[in-house]
Amino acid sequence: MSIFPIYPPFTIGVDLGGTTTSFAIVDSVGHIIAKDMIDTVTPTVEEWGDRLAQGISDLISSSDLEGEILGIGIGAPCANAVTGCIEAATDLPWKSPIPLASMMEKRLGLPTIVTNDANAAAIGEMTYGSAVGLKNFIVLTLGTGVGSGIVCDGHLLSGTRGFAGELGHVTFPFAADRKCSCGRNGCLQTVASAKGIRETTRRLLEETDEPSMMRECQLSELSPKVVEEYARAGDKLALQVYEFTGRCLGLAAAEFAAMTDPEAIILFGGVAKANDLLLDPMREAFRPAALHLYRDRVRFSLSGLSDADAAILGAASLPYMNNH
Repeated sequence: MSIFPIYPPFTIGVDLGGTTTSFAIVDSVGHIIAKDMIDTVTPTVEEWGDRLAQGISDLISSSDLEGEILGIGIGAPCANAVTGCIEAATDLPWKSPIPLASMMEKRLGLPTIVTNDANAAAIGEMTYGSAVGLKNFIVLTLGTGVGSGIVCDGHLLSGTRGFAGELGHVTFPFAADRKCSCGRNGCLQTVASAKGIRETTRRLLEETDEPSMMRECQLSELSPKVVEEYARAGDKLALQVYEFTGRCLGLAAAEFAAMTDPEAIILFGGVAKANDLLLDPMREAFRPAALHLYRDRVRFSLSGLSDADAAILGAASLPYMNNH
């Protein structure tokens, strides 16, 4: 059990990502009691659901919390908050629609609420992370894809079905020659996601004669983390990858600022772990591109929560919020 005092009720938070699915038992003040993960990529969604249900059951049992769980909250790509289904998620291995809430309720007998994964991250940041005390901010989740959660005047921008603010699928000239998994060209996701980092690396390796230690690697080995390691070792081509990505994020942020007038734009996810390699060129590109009303008025920062905790904590708060 936990090393700190814990406060019931307890909920389950699930972060369904394109590569892994993380889940945890969380108490009412945001303490993660126990946490685990499974691979998202499975032959069928039913098999994934079975594995997740078993993992959650094992976590509850090992924490001696049988009968103490209020409900389950799940953050997932393209999740319809009204129906509890995933609709047309381009970065998941199964066909949509997926009746996610009913799948888990059937397996575990616990009420389940579903929301967009980036919205879950925004709720987590607002409740426990870098956005505590902020009423206007944007969370950009940079992982397998690019998602976003937008909070305006202290309220999560949700829209009719919970799909408001798909900023990863706003198109820009700097990505006009890149095809997105959604079927369109030019989406921010094609540049600022893990896939985007790999594609930028591929292009620079093929289109330039710049010496680089990365030329000794297979393209499949060049994950954002590996490219970051080369960049921090002084590899000029790896540095160019992150400078380009950061500049693109800064140009995109200038447009997003005009939409919501945010106090902060917070980066979250695996790609964001590059920290200053992204944030410095992002800030530099933002200022001259932004309308004068927003220059020097938007703070750029990283998530205040480690790894996937923002999305897990945000998702875990859904059953608690729904019960009040």
